[in-house]
Amino acid sequence: MSNPLMSEWIYSKVWVDSNNFMTLDWTINKSFILVWLTILSAIWVWSYSDLFLPYILPIALIAFIIASIVIFAKKTSPYLSPIYAILEWLAIWVISAFYEKELPWIVIQAVSLTFGVFLIMLYLYKTKIIKATENFKSWVVASTWSIALIYIISLFWSFTWWYNIPFIHESWIYWILFSLFVVWIAALNLILDFDNVEIWVKMKAPKYMEWYTSFWLLVTLIWLYLEILKLLAKSRRR
Repeated sequence: MSNPLMSEWIYSKVWVDSNNFMTLDWTINKSFILVWLTILSAIWVWSYSDLFLPYILPIALIAFIIASIVIFAKKTSPYLSPIYAILEWLAIWVISAFYEKELPWIVIQAVSLTFGVFLIMLYLYKTKIIKATENFKSWVVASTWSIALIYIISLFWSFTWWYNIPFIHESWIYWILFSLFVVWIAALNLILDFDNVEIWVKMKAPKYMEWYTSFWLLVTLIWLYLEILKLLAKSRRR
């Protein structure tokens, strides 16, 4: 979901002496590689959503395991991040296809808004309109974990057939406002991603961190896309 593990406290534990340092240009290039892998896999799976439907949970589980490995073994990011990009979007675009069947054109709207929000947040970060201060980082991370906790509780309750938290799923105005808040928090996580990339580059982190930071940026974009898709679906169902 977010990138709290990209905090400064882990910097000193990551790199070794080397002349092969992380650069901003190559980080951008590798981010584009991961994004294009997701787009290509999405285009391929779009026409076969019914075929992939039975495998959504296994694919998502494998993607989650790969992401966990990348998070705790950063040196694996050059090899596992591309695999994660493909697998995660296989599952996500199957879900997107079913949203599209119910609500035509919703996917292109969600994709457009996701990249629009990305460009807006990049502009706000580069112009320092939004600054990644320590208080800002703490608030965004705390909000992100609070949302994650709500989602985990809702998922647990749904599996027990006991109770679903309504504002995650329903289309009342208050629940739409909640989704709008979650989209805002996901967007603010992009500011943390941009700031972390800049800090890693300044501190001359090792080369494989280009893939690691690109991986986290992709995770945030995926979360943002899903939340925008959910927000649009709630709004159009009213």
